Parts: sequence; C-alpha cells; structure tokens
Amino acid sequence: MKGNFTYYNPTKIYFGRDSLDGLDKELPLYGNIVLLVYGGGSIKSNGVYDAVVSKLKANKKTIIEDAGVLANPTIEKMQEGFALVKKHKVDLVLAVGGGSVIDYAKALAATASETGDIWTRFFENQEKQKAKNIPLATVLTMVGTGSEMNGGSVISNNAKRLKLSYNFSVGCYPKFSIINPEFTFSVCFKQMTAGIFDILSHILEQYLSNGGVVTSDYMAEGLLRSLVDSAEVAIKNPLDYTARSNIAWTSTWALNSLIGKGKSGDWNVHQISHGISAITNATHGLALASVSPSYYRLIISKGNATAIEQFRRFAVFVWGVATVGKSDKQIALGGIDCLEKFTKKMGIRINLTQFGVTKSNLKDILNAIHLSNYGFEKITKSEVEQILISLL
Repeated sequence: MKGNFTYYNPTKIYFGRDSLDGLDKELPLYGNIVLLVYGGGSIKSNGVYDAVVSKLKANKKTIIEDAGVLANPTIEKMQEGFALVKKHKVDLVLAVGGGSVIDYAKALAATASETGDIWTRFFENQEKQKAKNIPLATVLTMVGTGSEMNGGSVISNNAKRLKLSYNFSVGCYPKFSIINPEFTFSVCFKQMTAGIFDILSHILEQYLSNGGVVTSDYMAEGLLRSLVDSAEVAIKNPLDYTARSNIAWTSTWALNSLIGKGKSGDWNVHQISHGISAITNATHGLALASVSPSYYRLIISKGNATAIEQFRRFAVFVWGVATVGKSDKQIALGGIDCLEKFTKKMGIRINLTQFGVTKSNLKDILNAIHLSNYGFEKITKSEVEQILISLL
C-alpha cells in the first residue's frame, strides 16, 4: 500500500429481514422531531412506508414528511427541505428510499444550518463545512449508490443545467442505515439492473486506476466476482433473496471508501454520466453502462503499460479471459468485451439515443461534464465528444 491514509467509518449497519427492528434501538437516542424523506410514493404501495411510520409512532416521534424527491435530486427541491427543517426544528432526518433520496437527505442534513448560497459554496466551490449538521439515518429500498455508508451526495441544479457531487465529512455520514434486501424486491427490473451497474462502476472507478497492485485490488476483484455471480442469478429470478442480499451488501462495500485506499480513483465515467443526466435526466446507472466500454477502450488504446496491466488483471481475475497466444493489450480488451456482454445480458442498451441525446445537445452535455483526470490518463473534452458521438 502506497502513501498514508486514515480509515474511519462511523455508520452502523442493520442488515437482513429483521433489520427494521434497528429503529427501536436507535430512535430513542435522538430527539422528538423526525423529518421523513422519500421519493415519489412507491414506499406507500410496497408497505415500507407503513412499516417505518409504525416504528416512528411506537417510539413517540413527531413525523414531518418531505416527499417527492426526484431520481436526480435538485437544489431547488432542497429549498423546500430547508424550510421544513427550520420551521419544525428537526432532530433527525430519516431517508427512506434509494440513493437519490439519501443523497438529497444527506445534503439537506449537512447544510441546513449553513448560510449563503449552498449550491455555490459546496457543490461548485467545494468549501469545507462550518455549521453543525443534523443527524441522518437511512432505510434502503434500492441498492446501487452506496450512499448509506458514505458522505457523498450528488445534486442537480436545473437552472444551471449541472449535476455535481460533494463529499461531506464523516460527521455527516448516516448514523445508522437499515438494509433489508426484501425492501428492494419491488424495484422494477430496469431499476434493479441500473443499480447493479452503478455498483459495478463504483468498484471499477477505484480498481481501474493508478496505485499499482495493492490489497484494495484483491478486495475489489472479490466484490466484482460476487456481484457478477449474484447478478446472473437475480436477472433470472429477481426474488432470489441470497442473490439480492449479496448485491445489497456488495453495494455498501463498493463505496464506503475501503477499497479506494492506496488508489487514485478515476471517476471520469461518473463525470461523463453526470453531464448526460444533467441535460437529459438519464437514469444514472444506465448512463454509466452506456459510456463505460467505450471509455475503457480509449484508456487501453493510449498504451499506458500500467493501465494495460491493470485491465489485464480485470480480464483474467474477474472474467476468466484466456491468455494463451494473446498480448497483454488483447487480453485487456477481452475483459472490456466481457463487460459489454454482461451489460447486454442484463438487458441494458449501450447507446445514448435512449436518453434523448442528439448531436444538437452534445455541446450542452460537454459543457456539463467536469473531468477529474485522476486516472491512468488525462483525457480531453474532444475525446469525450468522440465517445458520445460513437454511441449515437
């Protein structure tokens, strides 16, 4: 392992069929006013809402509801949340939903006591927090983002046509998160596969990056193999508890920062996806799936020996690509071919037209992309444009 790092993650996880009982243990530790944050109302049709509200009432909590969080949560919606927090003097923010709901709730809980323009200060200028945050907890209903055990939050600004991320301090991590895999069963097949690819991409962004072969890579390879094996089962039987529980647990460990230690991280696939979503409102996981193969082939084509060796590992240890009679580059490209085949096997289309991307809005998308350039190679907006054009 290269360099120095500190690893600390304060989030307590309650996992399994009976994990919602964790609310009975945790709620007495917090104040009376709970802001219940959720999305479009699916939790009311699948029974999760009633189950959570029953626990809140049993623990004599006053419930303030903040519903209607979108799949790509916005800074505009956060203004509504700020008003509720200040009016009711909220003691705990409880997010019930997937990554978008949690990202919104996290940003809300972290910045409700801050002053000034929250978007400019944090998402554009990446300022450090100063004010004390409100405690946050989560009940997961869709897996993919890993937001239940980290400080990351991605928020859109419709007026500026941008989608940006911010990593809040560990003090803003959820105090506890409840993961009942059965709560994810009602998610439609498309959203399930989008979540699976989001998990996959989180691992790849850290694994396929500078740092050399370190312990983190072995962890990442194990998570990747587990995810692929469980996804193969889940796409045939979405109600298979073992498969869905493995996917849920992999999702949490894919982005709680553990496997990123000793690695630079790339994150350009995510940056490109954010640009696409900012303009078209594309589903994040599906946009990642569309961009990934072309982006990784571009990186391999540049001939960086360290990159090719890492992609070679990916091909051999994750996909079992045969090596006899092949160059390292051919093996590396074979791994990307396997990734693409796996994506299509999940029923995910690898193109951008499905999101409404056209040559006429490419300029807007490119303007919305903020490249990280932390990976093996620095890439240009011109190269990104060629990737996007190839996917139309």
